Amino acid sequence: MPDATPSSAAAAAPASAPSAPGPVTADDVREAVRRAADVVRGAREADWDARAGSLEWSCWETVEHLADDLFAYAAQLGPERPPSDAEVPFVWSPGRPGGPANVVFADRAAGEAGLAQVLEACGAMLAAMVRTTPATVRSHHVFGASDPEGFAAMGVVETLVHLHDVAQGLGVRWEPDAGLCGRVLARLFPDAPADTDRWPTLLWATGRGELPGRARLVGWRWHGAPRGAGGA
Repeated sequence: MPDATPSSAAAAAPASAPSAPGPVTADDVREAVRRAADVVRGAREADWDARAGSLEWSCWETVEHLADDLFAYAAQLGPERPPSDAEVPFVWSPGRPGGPANVVFADRAAGEAGLAQVLEACGAMLAAMVRTTPATVRSHHVFGASDPEGFAAMGVVETLVHLHDVAQGLGVRWEPDAGLCGRVLARLFPDAPADTDRWPTLLWATGRGELPGRARLVGWRWHGAPRGAGGA
């Protein structure tokens, strides 16, 4: 049996630096949405009118808003000449006073299974647009023009944090993959702490939690600029 004791040379060799998180991809969008839809579909007989976490919307409205976000990000990448200074001009309107202004609404009669389908369909639209749009394309976002990877990361963040809101309202468990959280943090929140657990850090970066020695953020934003353009 070979000696398992490392040689002095090997023991003295410096540890390799941790690799940077990889890019956020269309597959990341599909996986985040798939897991979110599983939670929605599994919440049978839940009180979908319960308030979603710290939001002013119900859990049902919050999932509709999430689906609408995914649809809107896909739409921004869709035109032959993506807009540089505005959203694609759909008509957004709330379903009730104080509710989220959406294009996308789910038929309440279809229940949580129908709501999950709406979410999956909108996630698939974004994933398809991210997969097929050239990386050189830029399109408007209120936080600054972004590229397909940026919109993918935005869609993933919306999915992860809004399912957190919904899970709080429904009383169900939701804890996404740390690697996925790490990729979107690196892409959209480059100034976030790098030495803390990734999911609590994403919640902190989006104003939903505290970190040791760091208070909850009152105002926050992400940085969607393409890599190498002053953002992530």
